[in-house]
Amino acid sequence: MRRFVLPLLLLPFTFVQADAPRTFREAKKIAWKIYAERPVDFYCQCAYQGNRIDQKSCGYRPRKDANRAGRVEWEHIVPAWVIGHQRQCWQDGGRKNCTENDPLFSQAEADLHNLVPVVGEVNGDRSNFGFGMLTEKPTQYGACPFVVDFKQRTAMPPEYTRGVIARTYLYMSQRYRLRLSRQDQRLYDIWNRQYPVSEWERWRNQRIACAQGNANPLVGEVDLRACAKKK
Repeated sequence: MRRFVLPLLLLPFTFVQADAPRTFREAKKIAWKIYAERPVDFYCQCAYQGNRIDQKSCGYRPRKDANRAGRVEWEHIVPAWVIGHQRQCWQDGGRKNCTENDPLFSQAEADLHNLVPVVGEVNGDRSNFGFGMLTEKPTQYGACPFVVDFKQRTAMPPEYTRGVIARTYLYMSQRYRLRLSRQDQRLYDIWNRQYPVSEWERWRNQRIACAQGNANPLVGEVDLRACAKKK
């Protein structure tokens, strides 16, 4: 039998998927099911069960908000704030207005390639800060190698996430016509080359393609037959 794959750089690299999420709320419901196969948070590598973080599994120590540090939240790698501030809808009425009245924003906000499960406290601390390199050592969250510089409004993610972050930013920029600063473009090009695609990232790309209808071509090809087997 012939193997059908999505070409690496075919745009818009989309096939028909009736169940693709239309809103952020729908996307989160699907994301819970996808990551239930591998329930580990993105930034700190903490195991979780349901929506509760197992802090001992990763040596996590709350920085300030113990309650939020105990739960899973869904992080937009490219913040909704960043997406929205390049849309007129945000200027006219903020995120709610964009979600209700701008189909492109709604699609971007619901894109599963841009969503990852994270420790709630880290999600809150990262806020809408950009990613970059910092000199601080990662001690804010115990053994979790994530650093936030609140004064510089910059977050430095662990090395094992940088390739995923880079390919997500580049994908979102291409798919939703998001402008990247020259500095960000350079950083993500470097991270994309420096941190190759992992087995976990290929697994994630396949599962999201089956659920949403499109792969991230910067990660690679997907096997459409596998989607039918999952149903």
